[in-house]
Amino acid sequence: MTKKELKDFLDEKAVTYERADFIESDPIQIPHRFSMKEDIEIAAFLSSIIAWGKREMIIKNANRMMELMGNSPFDFIMNHSEDNLADFDGFVHRTFNAEDFKFFIRSLKNIYSNHNGLEAVLKPKPENTNYQLAIHDFKQIFFEIGHLPRTQKHISDPVKGSAAKRINMFLRWMVRDAKKGVDFGLWKSHNTGNLHCPLDVHTGNVARKLKILTRKQNDWKAITELDVTLRKFDKKDPVKYDFALFGLGVFEKF
Repeated sequence: MTKKELKDFLDEKAVTYERADFIESDPIQIPHRFSMKEDIEIAAFLSSIIAWGKREMIIKNANRMMELMGNSPFDFIMNHSEDNLADFDGFVHRTFNAEDFKFFIRSLKNIYSNHNGLEAVLKPKPENTNYQLAIHDFKQIFFEIGHLPRTQKHISDPVKGSAAKRINMFLRWMVRDAKKGVDFGLWKSHNTGNLHCPLDVHTGNVARKLKILTRKQNDWKAITELDVTLRKFDKKDPVKYDFALFGLGVFEKF
């Protein structure tokens, strides 16, 4: 395909898969159950953090997280007691366990109490046109209170080379326009053009088959390479192509 043919192909696939019925099989369904901004972003953040493995299990365990917070995540985070956190004992999603979950609750309370919330702490500085340093700085804030060293592995750091797939997915959910009924468009202070494709095995393999990604590892260097092409295709909304790449990989076995 020529570059124009490739762009037209991906534009068409992005439209095909960015539809409300996409939600039915995706972890993004969890935050869609809420209406208050803080509830949505907390539900989205926690759901994205455990988004690896089988999607059915991700959705099941994200639902369990919401249940343990009384289906009022923001109120729970701001008003919980340590006794409340005892109810988390026994929770586990792959390597994310109850102690990790308890710390995430404490850290989110610190972020909303002292750092103006998730939207503020993940916003890139004006001179930056990507989220690499913003995610790195966010991780420093997230772990500024006492924590077990093991829990740090659950927040990736792109400065150390990680593709930060789960954080980039969360950012897509929060920043991209809500007009198609999938993403939320809640964070008006952020720029959609700065977003990155949440790079995983599906999107990475499809991108390589389409020859818009040559790097073999799914790391931050691959993100940077993919950014170049996707931002040429649509500089204002490059991450709409996540729907195309993911849909081609998961649903069409491209």
